[in-house]
Amino acid sequence: MAPIMNTRVRVLARVASIALLSAGAAATVQAAETNKSFEIYGFAQVDAIYDFGRMNPDWDDAFRPSKIANPEGIYGSDGQASVSVKQSRFGVKGTMPTAEGHDPVNFVFEFDLFGVGSDAGQTTFRLRKAYGEWGSLLVGQTNSIFMDIDVFPNTIDYWGPDGMVFWRNVQIRWTPWKTEHSSFAIGIEEPSNDVDAGQIREIDPTLGDNIQSDEKVPNLVAHWRTRGDWGHVQVAGILRDLGYDTKGTQNNKPKGSVTGWGMNLSGTINTIGRDKILWQYVYGHGIAGYMNDGGMDLAPQGPLPSETDPDGNAHAEAVPLTGIVAYYDHYWNDKFSTSLGYSTTYVNNTNWQTPDTYKKGQYTSVNLLYYPVPNVMMGGEVLWGDLEFKDGSTQDDTRVQFSVKYSWGKTF
Repeated sequence: MAPIMNTRVRVLARVASIALLSAGAAATVQAAETNKSFEIYGFAQVDAIYDFGRMNPDWDDAFRPSKIANPEGIYGSDGQASVSVKQSRFGVKGTMPTAEGHDPVNFVFEFDLFGVGSDAGQTTFRLRKAYGEWGSLLVGQTNSIFMDIDVFPNTIDYWGPDGMVFWRNVQIRWTPWKTEHSSFAIGIEEPSNDVDAGQIREIDPTLGDNIQSDEKVPNLVAHWRTRGDWGHVQVAGILRDLGYDTKGTQNNKPKGSVTGWGMNLSGTINTIGRDKILWQYVYGHGIAGYMNDGGMDLAPQGPLPSETDPDGNAHAEAVPLTGIVAYYDHYWNDKFSTSLGYSTTYVNNTNWQTPDTYKKGQYTSVNLLYYPVPNVMMGGEVLWGDLEFKDGSTQDDTRVQFSVKYSWGKTF
């Protein structure tokens, strides 16, 4: 009888163990499913635009002061209309669990239809974000560590304030410290720099055309951020190696590099209800590539050519730049909002840059937006901008824009 009882006890213990293991596995699966999400999102937007002045035709659908016709007439007569769907956006994002007790992987893939670079002026695929994040490590393309997206105002113009740091860059980002209210991030980002050969082209056109950027070291970027009920503040810094060399010459000379750097102080101040003040001040040398509009990173500086020295004696300089953003987002009620403000980018040109080089851009706008139902927005905006060259010549443009946006999203 005793052996039979012992057998029954062992069987019951085995069944209990299997039940416990099954319950644990089910709980693990349930926890994993809880940490899993997938969302499809985006919006369809149409912008109806009229410029009283004239923009570079490739940029009719974005208000960029650097693209204003200066001198007047170089792109044709004033007064141009366009209707665009380029702002329309599509994206997916989600969370995938990893091993039990470890952080999940977050991911984002997002694009719009606004062609830039060689695709400027076209309605075509443009990658905005493609990155993954696991714990404190992020890799891929997203907003630069040097940038503060939260100071972008509630405007309907696609490009936004010219004096804002705005660059979605490929990066490896580490956030070693993150609490509920503050964080510190540091990382490396893809190097790129715009080289202006300036008046070298007039002395030696072949040399001027063959000087190019030489990118040997990634950009080092960091920011510290804190937030509260009052708003937020972010302090960011960047260190760059701005290299250059020459195609087709012996040892690719002239060549060399200079150090670029910048500091960006930005934030928001919450006022009444949902209203907020958005502000940013950035200064640096050789940071134009990170700005929303205007300027060059690297340009020649030094004694100009003369009768005694027909070749001059130029050296490369990281061009100084200042950017300012000051905006106010006001919500009249749940149905109406207004954003108004001013922004500027100012470049301290080198003496070797040509007279028609970008020196200063100004951007200001005001709008009235209407939200009749959730996920629907329509409204109008008035914008004014001004482009100033190194020689002091200026040209401005005024634009009116009416937009309708239908947003959508689905979480699975």
